[in-house]
Amino acid sequence: MAWEFRKLGPGENVAVEAQRDPFAAPKWAPPVWHMPEGLVLAVNAVRVLVRVLVWLVRNIVPVSVAAVLSLLGYAFGWPVPVLLVVLAVLVLAAWAVADRPTFVRYFAGPVRSRWRLAWVYRRHWQPVLVTAGLTKVHRGREYLPSIVRVRSGPTSDRVLVRMLKGQAPEAWERVAANLAHGFGARLVRIREGDRPGRIWLEFVRHDALAHPIPALPIPEADQVDLSGVVIGRQEDGSPWRLRLLGTHVLIAGATGAGKGSVIWSTIRAVLPLMLGGLVQVWAIDPKRMELSFGRALFERYGRYSSDPNGGMVRLLESAAQDMNARADRFAGHTRSFTPSHQDPFRLVIVDELAFLTAYCPERDLRRRAESALAVLTSQGRSVGYCVLGAQQDARKEVNNLRNLFPDRIALRLDESEQVDMVLGDGARDRGALADQISSVPEIGAGVGYVRLEAVPDPVRVRAAYVSDTDIRHMVALGLGETGGFGEVA
Repeated sequence: MAWEFRKLGPGENVAVEAQRDPFAAPKWAPPVWHMPEGLVLAVNAVRVLVRVLVWLVRNIVPVSVAAVLSLLGYAFGWPVPVLLVVLAVLVLAAWAVADRPTFVRYFAGPVRSRWRLAWVYRRHWQPVLVTAGLTKVHRGREYLPSIVRVRSGPTSDRVLVRMLKGQAPEAWERVAANLAHGFGARLVRIREGDRPGRIWLEFVRHDALAHPIPALPIPEADQVDLSGVVIGRQEDGSPWRLRLLGTHVLIAGATGAGKGSVIWSTIRAVLPLMLGGLVQVWAIDPKRMELSFGRALFERYGRYSSDPNGGMVRLLESAAQDMNARADRFAGHTRSFTPSHQDPFRLVIVDELAFLTAYCPERDLRRRAESALAVLTSQGRSVGYCVLGAQQDARKEVNNLRNLFPDRIALRLDESEQVDMVLGDGARDRGALADQISSVPEIGAGVGYVRLEAVPDPVRVRAAYVSDTDIRHMVALGLGETGGFGEVA
């Protein structure tokens, strides 16, 4: 049977069977090339050699250690490498006991990351991505996204991935559940990578926020940093630092979501500066239930109002007037604010914003409250004012000033649509599942998601629980009824 070769394009040939019957349809088939057996063996040998070299480079440290121990055992007998291994284990144990943070950072963390990279991710990478539809096949060749590095923590892994050319992070977000089940994680979040074409896959293995966090110790005055006060814990186990200086914070959550934990943990964190006269807390308490526990503390080191007949609005207007007076004094003299006894940092806490902006029965009071809040949130952060507002209803009709709060916290919410209302468009797609937080207080109270002004990706956090006893201790400390930051005398 004869064969003809028809040229379709540069370097592209297909074989066509020559038909004797002029009316028969042509049959197309690829040409068959017979390669010498020696060439086939040589190509396969080169492939194996390259794979071995890549494996050796990737595992250079354990391979080198194993090689050195083997040489020592061959030269001096096996007791020598066994003794060295025992000595190394003792040194590592002593290091872990003496300085655990550096041990975890420089040894345990990298070892765990290498183990997770080899045993979990590279081992299951191809089958999971093929099943999830994240690979491409072109002309019989499979193209697979590659792993750049893995950073493994106590509760989660971060995997840096180089995507295929033309692939977008949205393709990974659509199959996040597939990836979570494929690699044995509770959930997966997709984060922006360090450069275009790369993304971080955040695999959450264990819930580090499943149990309540007791009230944090009251820090020393020189340890308080208003650009990041510690009020709880992040999902990766690191401290949750809430920025107060140079911003405003909005807290949204359903009843029992733990808004009080965020508020009181913040007050507890700045308490030393309150006692030193560098911070004042002006508290507005429409519900007269949450902040009333610290009324004596606020009235001594700031101001407090729960009067629904205009007292709370007058306090807001007074804050706006003082803020304008301070701005007049600072104009032309300074561009950055530093707390002082003459000009302390003022934290204006509003426990229920919706009462002042929507639910107050008097229209004039609502208008005045909105005007004062607008002035504070639009101009106050540059001169040492921070508004910390809490609300239950996330709708814009209830609080049309929410866009003036750069930093926002979403605790447990009733509906999935409310997540984007609080944190901004696309926040839920990025992993802020605030509507799925448990309503059981021991599990979900104080748990939420934070989205900062300069960071688009939400971070899961939990605020420490400040009990009534802790609040009474804080008040007693502020009134001078204790001798220090210890127990009440």
